[in-house]
Amino acid sequence: MTVDRNGWTWLALVAAAALLPLGLREFHVHLLTEILILGLFAAAFNLLFGYTGLLSFGQAAYFAIGAYACGLWLKGPWPSLPLGLLLGAIAAGAAALAVGFLCVRRDEIYFAMVTLACGQLIFVALWRWRDVTGGSDGIGGIPRPPLDLGAAALNLAPTLHFYYFTLAVAAAALYVLWRITRSPLGLTLRAVRDNHRRVDYLGVGMARYRLAAFGVSGAFCGLAGALFAPYQGTITPALANWMWSAEPVMMTLLGGPGVFAGPLLGAALITLLKDFVASATEYWPLLVGTAVVLLVLFLPGGVGGAVRDLVVRWKPAGGLAIRPEGPAAGRLAKARAGAPAAAEAHGAREEAI
Repeated sequence: MTVDRNGWTWLALVAAAALLPLGLREFHVHLLTEILILGLFAAAFNLLFGYTGLLSFGQAAYFAIGAYACGLWLKGPWPSLPLGLLLGAIAAGAAALAVGFLCVRRDEIYFAMVTLACGQLIFVALWRWRDVTGGSDGIGGIPRPPLDLGAAALNLAPTLHFYYFTLAVAAAALYVLWRITRSPLGLTLRAVRDNHRRVDYLGVGMARYRLAAFGVSGAFCGLAGALFAPYQGTITPALANWMWSAEPVMMTLLGGPGVFAGPLLGAALITLLKDFVASATEYWPLLVGTAVVLLVLFLPGGVGGAVRDLVVRWKPAGGLAIRPEGPAAGRLAKARAGAPAAAEAHGAREEAI
């Protein structure tokens, strides 16, 4: 089986992430684990926002459902982390499909408000259902059971061991999301984002594809939440609150919704910025908010978009061609007929990494 250039790039990034914690203190490894979980959360949100054009303010609800489903399973009589992750993703995906059925036919602010309202309903349900969720106290003491590898069992209690487990799960999930964005489904989602009315008129079924994107996004948000439960050890209904839903929005805008790795980069920047500023001053929310606003104002394409443009600008002539996506592909094909050199630069700039 051959591995293409993108596959080798992916493997190189995973290898770099595997080597990164070596020599770091336990606290920094803990921080890297949080970045991976929040990066997966933001990437799942970006499937809706960046690729389908839907701004949801309720994705934290599915993150919380995944966390509670996994946490309850791990505290049960047969704790198994892989089964807990699977259960969290399925529960969150099912909830997302139920909510998506109500809101995917709405557009823009109406869609955002319906997702926000449904997310708050889930937050209230978690808060009030004390017999199952623990109410405002949440669920504490969530264990990290050993990972059964057949001949041996890997102890996930050490921070470094759990980091490598999280890296494996997050890398696999991000790769699946990346493949989805390059699949016929991903191309259709971009068409829905660019002109959903025309897609509907063509008989493609705009609402059906929006619902599919909403369900897939919710399932991966739930997977991130399921990882967060054993990572944190304690979960509360605050995970479903609308303020937690703002986290992936900020991370995506900061990293760049037009770049697949943008949300992961935004998660790393915001997490590290919070940690650095919070250790220096008690007014860290003001400074972090100001920094995020300035970055969004002066880098409208996000940090990832700026890096992408820089790479395109300095790409040597005669190098590997960058394949454009979505509507850029059609424009590039037309431009090449009259001006090949100009079209190459134009298409490369519009390519989403």
